[in-house]
Amino acid sequence: MGIPLRQVIDVGGYVVKQHLMGRKRYPLVLMLEPLFRCNLACAGCGKIDYPDEILNRRISVEDALGAVDECGAPVIVMAGGEPLIHKDLPKIVEGIIARKKYAIVCTNALLLEKKIDDYKPSPYFTWSIHLDGDEEMHDKSVCRKGVYDKAVSALKLAKEKGFRVTINCTFFNDADAEKVANFFDKVTELGVDGITVSPGYAYERAPDQKHFLNRRTTKELFRGVFRRGHIGRGSKGKRGGARWAFNQSTMFLDFLAGNQTYKCTPWGNPTRTVFGWQKPCYLLGEGYAKTFKELMEDTNWDNYGVGNYEKCADCMVHSGFEATAVTDVFKRPWEAAKVSLFGIKTEGAFAEEIDISKQRPAEYVFSRNVQQKLSEINAEKARKADEAKKTANAA
Repeated sequence: MGIPLRQVIDVGGYVVKQHLMGRKRYPLVLMLEPLFRCNLACAGCGKIDYPDEILNRRISVEDALGAVDECGAPVIVMAGGEPLIHKDLPKIVEGIIARKKYAIVCTNALLLEKKIDDYKPSPYFTWSIHLDGDEEMHDKSVCRKGVYDKAVSALKLAKEKGFRVTINCTFFNDADAEKVANFFDKVTELGVDGITVSPGYAYERAPDQKHFLNRRTTKELFRGVFRRGHIGRGSKGKRGGARWAFNQSTMFLDFLAGNQTYKCTPWGNPTRTVFGWQKPCYLLGEGYAKTFKELMEDTNWDNYGVGNYEKCADCMVHSGFEATAVTDVFKRPWEAAKVSLFGIKTEGAFAEEIDISKQRPAEYVFSRNVQQKLSEINAEKARKADEAKKTANAA
């Protein structure tokens, strides 16, 4: 199992508490984006297409830890952009660990060897290194040669220094099941503590829109991968010993293989960015709330998700569906036990799909959001300039 027992117990206790309190919607993981700036320009990324006035913005330590307290989720994932660019990230991580919450830093690892001594190993801390497959696959994904070797070197260093290290992988429609399985074997030999996998999501402004997976190809890809990893259950119902440790629930992996019909749980992974609390989820930015309470209470959740909104039609990403899978473990423990005991089905019919015939059409709002933020930034600059002028005149 890729998830430490301590974390399983703590998160499980948190989920049980929410159910006992009768809460219908609660966060499981806080996605904290302290900046959008990155030192890569990946073809499948929609998080770096902003003017410099926004890319230069940073969430302060105070605001970051305030978001952690406001949200209350037991796990905090710091992404971006590239979070290691943020000079105060060590203080943010330290504050999260002091609260006995699980801090996970997602990084492309280009700066990790330089910055690693700013951090200390802890059972509450994990490096999650971005690797989208082997050297050829990953360097193609990030649009720069040599990044894979740099990331693997940093991974080895982090392990030598006693850190818990996982990898996060996003795969697109050119992914080959055999190559992915061989890659998982390779990183397992390197000693990674867990693997997080996800199909690519078609961000509104991603430079390359042609290579995202649809639902059918996602299921076929992961069935092929799991079959090769001996975690799949084929036509004879036999299962070998799993040779990879995933940093995800078995039920989410079963969903990726097309054996579960899940609706997403967008409030399970709320996102705090330099814009505020992102509506409705980590993958869609269609407005922002000033507080977490406002996000939870004022977002029309029924407007989103597979079957409700065109942008969501092909989404099977972990940030939307992992919380659904975790909740399902508590609702149907017998089903989770069956999958754990007998493996993920990799042959036969897929589970029934959600009807998308009545979904509302996509609204393209990226430019509007950017202009609104720029207006706020300019207004803030004008206010500070006016205050400085008044102070100077008074003197």
